[in-house]
Amino acid sequence: MREDQPCKVVCRIKLDAESTKNFKEKIDDEYRVNMILDNLPVAVLRQRRDGSQSTTYEHGFRVGFKGNYAGSKEKYFINNHLSFRVMFHKDTETDAARIVGFEVTPNSINHEYKDWDEKNPQVTTCNKDTKNLVPGSTVPQEVDLGKEVVFTYDVTFKESDIKWASRWDTYLLMNDDQIHWFSIINSLMIVLFLSGMVAMIMMRTLYKDISNYNQLETQDEAQEETGWKLVHGDVFRAPNNYGLLCVYVGTGVQIFAMTLVTMIFALLGFLSPSNRGGLMTAMVLLWVFMGIFAGYSSARLYKMFKGTEWKRNTLKTAFMFPGVLFVIFFVLNALIWGEQSSGAVPFGTMIALVCLWFGISVPLVFVGSYLGFKKPAIEDPVKTNKIPRQIPEQAWYMKPLFSILIGGILPFGAVFIELFFILTSIWLNQFYYIFGFLFIVFIILIITCAEITIVLCYFQLCSEDYYWWWRSYLTAGSSAFYLFLYSIFYFFTKVEITKLVSGILYFGYMVIVSYAFFVLTGTIGFYACFWFVRKIYSSVKID
Repeated sequence: MREDQPCKVVCRIKLDAESTKNFKEKIDDEYRVNMILDNLPVAVLRQRRDGSQSTTYEHGFRVGFKGNYAGSKEKYFINNHLSFRVMFHKDTETDAARIVGFEVTPNSINHEYKDWDEKNPQVTTCNKDTKNLVPGSTVPQEVDLGKEVVFTYDVTFKESDIKWASRWDTYLLMNDDQIHWFSIINSLMIVLFLSGMVAMIMMRTLYKDISNYNQLETQDEAQEETGWKLVHGDVFRAPNNYGLLCVYVGTGVQIFAMTLVTMIFALLGFLSPSNRGGLMTAMVLLWVFMGIFAGYSSARLYKMFKGTEWKRNTLKTAFMFPGVLFVIFFVLNALIWGEQSSGAVPFGTMIALVCLWFGISVPLVFVGSYLGFKKPAIEDPVKTNKIPRQIPEQAWYMKPLFSILIGGILPFGAVFIELFFILTSIWLNQFYYIFGFLFIVFIILIITCAEITIVLCYFQLCSEDYYWWWRSYLTAGSSAFYLFLYSIFYFFTKVEITKLVSGILYFGYMVIVSYAFFVLTGTIGFYACFWFVRKIYSSVKID
C-alpha cells in the first residue's frame, strides 16, 4: 500500500499453437480482462464521445488488439504490460488511507533482456533509474507461434479527494438519462390514452347501460336484452382447466410480490452493484418467502371455482413454475460446466437452492393454501345458469388469437426502452443502477396491463362471449411473446455471439425471463379483469 512499484516482471511464456489460437480468438472477440482490488473492478479511462472534458470508465481492459505495425499486414498484439494507478483517500487524523479508485493503462511491449535470472528477472525495456518504460523501445508484442511473451506491470499510488463512501460514483455515472425520461414520457402517453378509454367505457357506456338495464325492468321490453347483461348467467361459470389457472395466478402473485419488494429495497439503495450478487440473492430469498402468497391466492380462487382436490392444486402451485425454471437452469449450467467455465454454478449451490425450494418455499405454499381454504369462498354477484348459453358468431377482430396478440403490444411498448438498458447491462457488461426509473416503468406496466385487459374484456362481453377467464390472463401475458421476439432481434443486432453454447445460454436465459414476465403480466391482467367483471355485474338488477 502506497509504495510505488517500478516495472515488475511477472513471468515469461512461450506461445504454443493452442495458446496462440486461443489468444487470437479472444482478441478477435474483444474479450476483456476483469480484475478486482478491494472490491473495486479495474477500469480503463475513456474520454466522452461528445467531446466534453468528463471521463467515463470502461470495465476491464482488452486482452489485446489488431493492427498494422510498420506497414506489414494486420497482426495480433497482446497487452502484456499493465500500468496500474491506485487512488487512495487519506484520513486526516490518522495516517491511514483507503483505496478509492483502481485504473489501468494496458500496453503492448516487446520486452528485451540480456540474460534471464529466474529469481530476479530484469528487462532492458524498463528504465532502471526512472523505473519507467524506456522511450523509443515500444515495439508492441506480437501474438504468434513460438513467440516469447514477458508479462510486466507497474503501480503508482495517487492521493485523491474522493471519499470512500462515494468511490462507486464514477462507475455508476449514467450518460443517457434523457433517453430514460423520453421512454417514461412515451410510456405515460400510452397509459393516459388507455386510462381515457377505460374512463370512457366506465362512465359513458356502463353508466348508460346500467341505468338502461335497470329502467327496462319497469317496461315489457325486458325480453329483448342486448350486450353484456345477456351473459350474466354464464359469466361466472368456471373455465376449462381452472386448476391450472389457479396455479398460474398464484405463481404470478408470488413473482409480483418478489419484484415489488426487491425494487423497493433497490430504490432505498440496499442492492448497489458494489455488493456483488446482492440482487440475485435478494430475489431468490424473497421468491422463497413469498410462497405463502402464492398458496393463499391460488387456494382462494380454487375454492371459488368449487374445486375439490386442494392438495393437488397446492402441490402444482409449489412445483410447476420453479420446476420448469430449475430444469432449464440445470441444463444451461451443465453446458457451462462442459465448457469448463468459471461461470458455472457449483454443485453445492445447486443443492442449497433445492433445499431452499423444498425446505422453505413448498411448506410456505401449503401454509398459505391452508389459510386460503379456511376463509369463506368468494361469492359470485349473480347466479350461474344450469345450461350454458350459445355464443354467437364472433367478428374476426374479436377472435381469441387476434385480441390476445393485440393486448400484448401496449404493455410491451410501455417497457420497451427500459428493457433495452436491462438487456445491455446483462449481456454487454454494463452496470444497471437506475432502479428509480425501473420502478416508475414497473408501475406503468401494471397500469397498462390492467387497463388493456379491462378494455378488451368489456368488448368481449358486449359481443356475448363469456369465456373471459383465460382470455384475460393471456391478453396481458402475451406481452411476454413480444419480449421474446425483441430478445431475438437484440441477439442478431447488438450481441456478437458466435459460439453455439453462448447462443444457447442467451436464449435459455431469455426463455426464463419471458416465462416469468408472462406469469407476472398475465396475473395483473387477470385480477384487473376479475375486479371489473364483479363490479359491473354486481351493479345491475337481475330478476
